[in-house]
Amino acid sequence: MLTVHHLNNSRSQRVLWLLEELELPYAVQRYERDATTMRAPQALKAVHPLGKSPVLTDAADAADVVVTVAETGAIVEYVLETYAAGRLRPAAGTAAARQFSYWMHFAEGSAMTPLLFKLVFGRILESPMPFFAKPIARGIVGQVMASFIEPSLKLQLDFMESALQAAPWFCGEAFSAADIMLSFPLEAAALRGGLGETRPNLRSFLERIHARPAYRAALSRGGSYAFGPAA
Repeated sequence: MLTVHHLNNSRSQRVLWLLEELELPYAVQRYERDATTMRAPQALKAVHPLGKSPVLTDAADAADVVVTVAETGAIVEYVLETYAAGRLRPAAGTAAARQFSYWMHFAEGSAMTPLLFKLVFGRILESPMPFFAKPIARGIVGQVMASFIEPSLKLQLDFMESALQAAPWFCGEAFSAADIMLSFPLEAAALRGGLGETRPNLRSFLERIHARPAYRAALSRGGSYAFGPAA
């Protein structure tokens, strides 16, 4: 049995969605973030030493060996290689397969970096500090945002917008697991105000994925997910 160790409002929502798209049976072990720190609970460290989600455990081995896989991209690759029978990925050795590999790594590599920086630096201004330090912190954060974070984010989003100019999905006409991987950074960007009228392709992409029955089914299994479509 596949078990997704799922943290609310996290990247692990994509793993649930993948399993729903493939119509695979699975169980969900839910974990809740600390309401103040937003950190994952210590209980996750019993599953994986880093104590982060997602983690997938697979107890289907005939020798009763439980396979534990962490990191979203690695989990997606494991599921595709083990259970998908060629679904949700292009045929090996094709140009589409090379694009697939690129977007799979781009999602957590290039795409998430400026979003994480924006989140971290944004929280600096919300953190308690002496009143005399606030103008200094505000100045530093503003400079980093303006000179590095916002230009980097714009570059990434413009690049993804252009990639959807000729086809509805990132690897062409067929929906793939690369689209699942890219959903989280794009949902995070939309939540933080990065997808305006100038990026209609990305907004249409989010509308298409949010309308998929498997996406909706994954939401019902995963619980609260602030990055998803408005109710």
